[in-house]
Amino acid sequence: MKGTEHFKEIIKGYLDQRAKEDELFRAKYETTTRTMDDVITFILNEVQKSGCCGFADDEIYLLAVHCIDEPELEIGKPLQCNVVVNHHIELTEEEKAEQRALALKRYQDEELRKIQARNARPKAHKPQPESQPTLSLFDNF
Repeated sequence: MKGTEHFKEIIKGYLDQRAKEDELFRAKYETTTRTMDDVITFILNEVQKSGCCGFADDEIYLLAVHCIDEPELEIGKPLQCNVVVNHHIELTEEEKAEQRALALKRYQDEELRKIQARNARPKAHKPQPESQPTLSLFDNF
């Protein structure tokens, strides 16, 4: 699951929980015409406007609630970005297997590249000493 999808689920979970606990909010939440994508777009645009890169969970949750509470707020244009969530993301067994296979492939490619680079280097040839006649004790002078 991508970080942005996980982010969307976290925000939805928070809003659902808030609606269970707060009757006034529940009335607005149940009748809002805003989709979860609208809420996420609003949050991302507000984050971009701020110029900051990191936020406390409560700050983001308040933006989500504000988006639901104020139906006349301008949502903004959808942004192409990824969200990094500081919560643990649980991968499915299929996703874990896919990531293992990718890691193994990267490792194999890297090792192959090292071997090819090692073999591609020209081998240093030892210069042959010039042949000089060898003298022997048994040679006649």
